[in-house]
Amino acid sequence: MIEHIEFTKLSGSGNDFICLSNLDGRYDALLADPSRVGPFARVLCGRGHGVGADGLIFACPPEIEGVADVSAHFMEPDGSEAELCGNGTACFVKFLLDGGHVPSQDIRILTPAGVVRGRPVDGEYVRVCIPIPTDLQQDIALPVEGLPRPMVCDFAVTGVPHAVVFVEDVNRVDMPRLGPLLRFHPHWGPRGANVNFVQVLGPGRLAIRTWEFGVEGETLACGTGSATAAVMAAMRHDWPPEFTRGDASIDLRVHGGDTLRVWLTRRDDTITDLCLDSAVRAVFRGTLADETVRLLGC
Repeated sequence: MIEHIEFTKLSGSGNDFICLSNLDGRYDALLADPSRVGPFARVLCGRGHGVGADGLIFACPPEIEGVADVSAHFMEPDGSEAELCGNGTACFVKFLLDGGHVPSQDIRILTPAGVVRGRPVDGEYVRVCIPIPTDLQQDIALPVEGLPRPMVCDFAVTGVPHAVVFVEDVNRVDMPRLGPLLRFHPHWGPRGANVNFVQVLGPGRLAIRTWEFGVEGETLACGTGSATAAVMAAMRHDWPPEFTRGDASIDLRVHGGDTLRVWLTRRDDTITDLCLDSAVRAVFRGTLADETVRLLGC
């Protein structure tokens, strides 16, 4: 049995994550066994019997020496693995710095989506520079059950797949109904997509609500979803150039009330740089009780 499972829970603008250090290899056997690590994540992220979180992140030694300072292993609350999580990576940066796990404040993190850089900026904000979006698509007309006309979506992969729907008022979106219908729409294939409903408040200002896969519900914020929404809005609207040359942030009001800041550089129709600022706070640190460790099957 793994003893003394110490963890930190952090919030990135309302997106909450549990971080565990595997830098000494104590969770190697667990991570190597999908039949164990999936249930481990489900129980630990469960809000009734576990700590409760939108995801679980393990800090591991980098598999490729010299490429990164640390490797991140992301687990969803349903026990599946994720390639990347924007707010999760921002929380991970604070976890690494607070724990003295890295020598520098400019951190290179190896993820399944590629190497991500993170560092603290002003106040509570942590900046994470994520991979350049791929598979950008606009004006996809999707027939949706119960709607009189197709729903128009944009799409991009920012580490993970995201659909973006522009609406007049995010507060009037029927999330419990439309979220799952679009998240599991056959157009996205077997895996589906995260779904972001976005309202343009003005040049460089958006409001967003996100239905996340893995969580299978609405979260208070989503970093990669906010980055995707900013990219697609910048491509749709003739905003002042400072929003597309990295001089000014695109600010997104998330469902939890915080503001996420996205910095992007665009040349023609190509995004060359994409970074996200998330307000990160440590929520609490603790050690799992023996009863929970036994429940986790460790």
